[in-house]
Amino acid sequence: MKFTRLLISSLFAASSLAAQQVWVEAESFADRGGWMVDTQFIDIMGSAYLLAHGMGKPVKDAVGEVKVPAPGKYKLWVRTKNWVGPWDAPGAPGRFKVAVDGKSLGKDHATTGKDWQWEDAGVIEASGTSVKVALQDQTGFDGRVDAILLSADLDFKPANELSEVQKLRRKLLGLPDEAPETKEYDLVVVGGGYSGMGAAISGARQGLKVAFVQDRPVLGGNGSSEIQVWAQGGTRRGLYPHLGEIVEEFADRASNSPAATPDEFNDKLKEDTVRAEKNIELFLNTYVHGVEISRGDAPSGYKRTIRSVVGLDTHKGTETRFRGKLFVDCTGHGSVGALADAEFMMEEKGRMGMSNMWVLKKTDKPSAWPATPWALQMEMGDFPEPKAMEPVGKKNANNMKGYDLGYTPVENAKDFLHGEWFWESGFNKHPIKDLELIRDHNFRAVYGAVSTLRTKGGDKYANYDMQWLAYIGGPRESRRIVGDMILNGEDMVKGIIHPDGCVPTTWDQDLHYPKEQYAAKFPDNPFISRAEFGKHTDRANGYPVPYRCFYSKDISNLFMAGRTISVERHALGSTRVMRTCGMMGEVVGKAAWICVRHHTSPRGVYEQYLDILKDLMNQPGAMRRDALELPLYLPANAKKLPDVFVSSDSIDPKKLDGIVIDDEDAEVTGKWSKGDGLKPHVGKHYSYGRDAGASARFAFAVKQSGKYEVRTFWTPHENRAKTAPISVLSAEGEKKLTVNQTSDGGSKDGWHSLGTYQFNAGEEAAVIFRTENAGGNVHLDAVQVVPAK
Repeated sequence: MKFTRLLISSLFAASSLAAQQVWVEAESFADRGGWMVDTQFIDIMGSAYLLAHGMGKPVKDAVGEVKVPAPGKYKLWVRTKNWVGPWDAPGAPGRFKVAVDGKSLGKDHATTGKDWQWEDAGVIEASGTSVKVALQDQTGFDGRVDAILLSADLDFKPANELSEVQKLRRKLLGLPDEAPETKEYDLVVVGGGYSGMGAAISGARQGLKVAFVQDRPVLGGNGSSEIQVWAQGGTRRGLYPHLGEIVEEFADRASNSPAATPDEFNDKLKEDTVRAEKNIELFLNTYVHGVEISRGDAPSGYKRTIRSVVGLDTHKGTETRFRGKLFVDCTGHGSVGALADAEFMMEEKGRMGMSNMWVLKKTDKPSAWPATPWALQMEMGDFPEPKAMEPVGKKNANNMKGYDLGYTPVENAKDFLHGEWFWESGFNKHPIKDLELIRDHNFRAVYGAVSTLRTKGGDKYANYDMQWLAYIGGPRESRRIVGDMILNGEDMVKGIIHPDGCVPTTWDQDLHYPKEQYAAKFPDNPFISRAEFGKHTDRANGYPVPYRCFYSKDISNLFMAGRTISVERHALGSTRVMRTCGMMGEVVGKAAWICVRHHTSPRGVYEQYLDILKDLMNQPGAMRRDALELPLYLPANAKKLPDVFVSSDSIDPKKLDGIVIDDEDAEVTGKWSKGDGLKPHVGKHYSYGRDAGASARFAFAVKQSGKYEVRTFWTPHENRAKTAPISVLSAEGEKKLTVNQTSDGGSKDGWHSLGTYQFNAGEEAAVIFRTENAGGNVHLDAVQVVPAK
């Protein structure tokens, strides 16, 4: 059968059947049913595996035909894991059974142990030279299977140690010591997120022959339908306003993150955009887990040069060496650099974590939800309740203007609730070695929260059922490969522009930490985060990230793009968002052409050919050349992009009509904090506070007597005041009112009307905010006074 490999142990032609064994990768089953292929943890447990991700509903059987050497008896072993075992949690959510030729072998698997192990499924009788093996999920709660092993030696017991598992795997699959090698590509791009797509497309349009290697069946990385993180960061601005044009050809226009349907992240557009490039060969479902170093001495100033990377076909279990002149590490984890022994940075503790977001959908009637004693046991209040989704255009609007959405919006977004980016854990866990534990802890948190909503949330959640839960995690921080320059976050704040500055980063220095409100009950691994916005960057033009951050100082032919670039941690808080990462890829693709055309290294581009790179960055993203030596041209069918919409997320008070009093000009008493994370806001920042007795007075005087409308600005948030007390002092006296700052309901420019009042010329008037009985943080931004219409 296709994809099934076996090895008959036969040192002699007449060897006994007891020595014959068959290894089958579970992910190679021709019919995987409802089981998913999980490739995230190959470095930890040795392989991709099948995952029964039914969110509480058992999935359809995975079935595969297994060829055996001859009729007879075989011991069947299955490699699996009781995934809640590491926490000694009660129950066994990953239970499954094995059936052979339609008959269940009876045993429940994945009920004991704490790690991956071989479990004895029993002895089977093969009447011919093949049997049909089925994996029968019992729960829908993420049972997992790596491999099936059949042994004619009924006394054989496979070892559980990973090194021994891998030896046996290679032996029985017949994998050669040296995998077959491809032709030599000009550029090998490893990692299919936004950075990898930017690099592959950009390089291909420069005439490079590109191998594009991605471990998942879809492109987009965190911005794919599998993970559903919005692609943020401003494009098409700054020193090189054509950077970002390639990104905008394939970027999502999702209305929510996560969204009501996976179609909103438009995986098809991403793949179609890549496959339209004749110079790209795309290798999906291929996980790079090794590198081959070129023989001989590396060029002066470098440790070594990469000859090829070793890719594992995550369905077949076979390997291929992808040979290249140049390589780009777009893996997010800096995997290629680490395998090549490049120096990298990684915090031991206190990193940003990994998110697994989720969606509930309203149903016509209540549905059953199974007990989850193995999940985190919670009460209402131990986690933030999921929010209703917003209709199209309410969020992410700046990235939608003028673009075809590429999907049909759902009719009633309010019927969907979602657990957003802050469902995040792993802050003090190892971002590589503990990755499976981090993801599984997120599972326990989400399933525990859903159980709490269903059993303790009252009628409010009775008609909601699980629609989606990301089984592929969205990580934020791990290895960062050291380049010729390590960008410091203070350079961004001070506006220090380097000679090779190029990619505009517009996101604030945004780092995530456990949210203290929810961390106390689960101190070992809190699962709700908060974003701490540090110093901000120039959002309108962006801070230009230097090119020297995009290549390794140690490996002569290794570029980086994405989260793996050479930045210190605060700078990473700004550069890590996906549209920004995609532009890094665009620059790397152009630099790679210079390397090939002028026989130089990535460092040589900076030292000798920086002016050529700058010229290429000034060219439209659709420009291409038909061969390495030929000139660039703009194709007649080049994709037309809408005009650039640049939002600084800040409103200039000088551009507002009437009288404007910003929060920094208000007379305040008590404690008020400043912030700029809620956008848009007027001026440099806003203020907020809830301390008893605190107040803020926005004083003004009009030049002409008459009726004026009084407005105040705020951006709604769940922790803002529900009954903020405000007094308007006018010629009519004092009018007291309360406003709900958790609610929007304002104008598209962010202002909220407090009514129309009479003001007399030259007389002092004021709008006063207080904190008494406010029911949350009172938000101070700006007060605007305009003539009444």
